[in-house]
Amino acid sequence: DLEDEVAEECERFGAVVRVVIFEVTDPGFPAREAVRIFTEFVEDASAERCRAEMDGRFFGGRTVRATFYDEDKFFANDLGPQPGEKAVGL
Repeated sequence: DLEDEVAEECERFGAVVRVVIFEVTDPGFPAREAVRIFTEFVEDASAERCRAEMDGRFFGGRTVRATFYDEDKFFANDLGPQPGEKAVGL
């Protein structure tokens, strides 16, 4: 499945704690940007290597936009669009 595929790809950069897949279901949010994949690494350096390598890559039929996410929001499972956030494609 997609989680396993992402974890396997990300493990090239270091030990992965977990992969979380979140789908935005807000009305009007573009389908091409609705799938958000979060990868938690054991080490920050591994996360940085992954972000640098994956950003802009074509993966699973889509262009990856790799960024860091607020850890407090991640651990609170607050993964949806944030106030004021606009889809990249708009």
